[in-house]
Amino acid sequence: MEHLRNVSRRAVLMGMGAGALVLSIGLPGAAQEPEPPLEFGADAMPHGWRDDPTIFVAIDPDGTVTVTVHRSEMGQGVRVSMAMVVADELEADWNRVQVAQAPGDEPRFGNQDTDGSRSLRHFFQPMRRAGAAARQMLREAAAAEWGVPVEEIEAQNHMLRHVGSDRSVGYGEMAARAAEAEIPHRQSLTLKTPEQFRYIGRDDIGLIDNPDIVMGTTRYGIDAKADGMLYAVIARPPVLGGRVASHDDTAALEVPGVRRVVVLEAPALPSEFQPLGGVAVIADNTWAAMRGRAALQIEWEGGEHGSYDSEAFRAELERAAREGEGIEVRNQGDAPAALKSAATRVEAEYYIPHLAQAPMEPPAALAQIRDGKCEVWACVQAPQVTRVRLAEKLGLTPEDVTVNVTLLGGGFGRKSKPDFVLEAAVLSREMDGAPVKVTWTREDDLHHSFFHTVSLERLEAGLDESGHPVAWLHRTAAPTIGSIFAPDPQQKLPFELGMGLTNMPLDVPNVRAENPQAQAHARIGWYRSVSNIPHAFAIQSFIAELAHEAGRDPRDYLLEVIGPARHINPIEMGDVWNYGEDPARYPLDTGRLRRVIEVATEAAGWGRQMPARSGLGLAAHYSFLTHVAVVAEVEVSEAGDVRIPRVDIAVDCGAHVNPDRIRSQMEGAVVMGTGQALMSQITFADGRVQQDNFDSYLVPRMETAPRQIRVHLVGAQDYDRPLGGVGEPGLPPVPPAIINAIFAATGQRIRHLPVGDQLRA
Repeated sequence: MEHLRNVSRRAVLMGMGAGALVLSIGLPGAAQEPEPPLEFGADAMPHGWRDDPTIFVAIDPDGTVTVTVHRSEMGQGVRVSMAMVVADELEADWNRVQVAQAPGDEPRFGNQDTDGSRSLRHFFQPMRRAGAAARQMLREAAAAEWGVPVEEIEAQNHMLRHVGSDRSVGYGEMAARAAEAEIPHRQSLTLKTPEQFRYIGRDDIGLIDNPDIVMGTTRYGIDAKADGMLYAVIARPPVLGGRVASHDDTAALEVPGVRRVVVLEAPALPSEFQPLGGVAVIADNTWAAMRGRAALQIEWEGGEHGSYDSEAFRAELERAAREGEGIEVRNQGDAPAALKSAATRVEAEYYIPHLAQAPMEPPAALAQIRDGKCEVWACVQAPQVTRVRLAEKLGLTPEDVTVNVTLLGGGFGRKSKPDFVLEAAVLSREMDGAPVKVTWTREDDLHHSFFHTVSLERLEAGLDESGHPVAWLHRTAAPTIGSIFAPDPQQKLPFELGMGLTNMPLDVPNVRAENPQAQAHARIGWYRSVSNIPHAFAIQSFIAELAHEAGRDPRDYLLEVIGPARHINPIEMGDVWNYGEDPARYPLDTGRLRRVIEVATEAAGWGRQMPARSGLGLAAHYSFLTHVAVVAEVEVSEAGDVRIPRVDIAVDCGAHVNPDRIRSQMEGAVVMGTGQALMSQITFADGRVQQDNFDSYLVPRMETAPRQIRVHLVGAQDYDRPLGGVGEPGLPPVPPAIINAIFAATGQRIRHLPVGDQLRA
């Protein structure tokens, strides 16, 4: 049960003065004891993540409203979206609202991990109730002040007015009296109706940090500074599991500005979020540290993954998928028998390489240890995990560790892993507590990331005489994220399988999915959309191939294979990723999936006559409770160059709280998906990453990005229905839509990403 608390008498928690009204709202899983320390109950999420924060909303005596946001901002707009929800229900003047970024503190803020497209969809209603509670308390305070019924008090745009008289007062003037009131019970709150919203649903508010970003005054992790700060870069083992055999730092110490060279111990595998070890160079500035690192002479002890080779490993995955020695993860009907008796049998294999998150701001952290305490400033997506890992690493209690969260210049899952923060803290300890900033170069980031998994997807289908699939077999072979948490797991975790595989919503009577073993030879981590990427690429490409085999239009065939509108309980199909409440509230709705397909294809002019070597491609996918369809238009030159004039993307994520941010996330997903389809890959040879910078790890530039991206928002504006995610679900259908369009333009099938030079063969 959710509960609200009035913590105004402890307003120091927010750094606010006397007379402030400070409310907190505890989410499901929090105990009912009103005074700290808080005791949290059972995990709210099936995969063990707690979503039970205490969110503070404060009104200062001068009228300033401060909303504490406990999730990290990396361009997705969580700071503005959460604040505008509170401000709307509070009836606040947006110009008097500010945001405070929560430090890493699980007892106060619960799960702060900004992953899984969960921020607004989990906290929209609680933030509404927090704003509504503050509004009601202010009304009650004004009513008591004037001796009138509370029903006669209106709250509007930061003012309290008495209906029938000219009395009015500002929020700040009434904050002290409201702070003495009891918190209203949840059932007594009156939430606004959608037609009363002033901010929710608007697309003209923009990011709350935009002025600082434009003026260059905002601070990212890489901008952190402290008096007397030292700078460090680290030479890390080039092969996973490698260690320093010997080193000569003579030349490094002769570089002007270099203070010290420190050998960092390599962890025992699995490393989870621990640093890789290596040799650190600490200097007066980053340039000196980099020059010092270049001068190091290091002999590396190879590590057990020194023979890792991408091409050889791909062959291993192919063998595993073809031989079928895997665990059964979904079995419906009798797919093997139906395959044997089918009129037509089609099979194909799809491959995607490792991918790096490659945020524009590489990892960076500043740490200082003094008086038995550690304080860090870092661009982290999971500050509470960072705090706990720092405490463990340094032998401190979490209460002695402070994690200050800066803005993130991109993240995509990389900055959920605080290895780079631990490096800075260890080096500060080595330097007797002096503040040390560790900066990763682009080369560091690409060589030592937690990579998106390489994957081989094998599909087989049996078609009846009409071309409809009656049997479906899918084998997925890929190293698992679980490999960084436990020694040698070789099967995907349930949440990975539930990302578009076991919960595949097709109207096929006989379905079997299997997961062969695959060993990890690199650090595998979550990446925007995670396992939805290979599953969507394979399934949506394969459906287009089946449509061609059946002589059908790909759009009509996709709608036929999805089948009639119906609700599917994803939990029953193995999807454990998205649910913290009754899964019946979160059905996979094939009617909504059909609708985004219809909207995207109509907007793109599906079926129109296309010029030579031009084509339209379609793909659709459900992930993070959101339904998305993409139509890509491509042109392929005689030389094999791909140009994308336009992409239409239709998204149904439920009600639109911040349409501007939804559009922005879809646009970003299209650009990122273009890179996955055409150019981005991480490859290994002799256990080492072969890409060094953006000259070899290619990402879309202006000339290769789609020239026009049109976002179509679909769905009922029902703000009482659970919301879907936005940050990730736009990505999975983009690569298969582009690949299907390439086939429409050239007749050439692409089953191995990225396209690269395949069209020039």
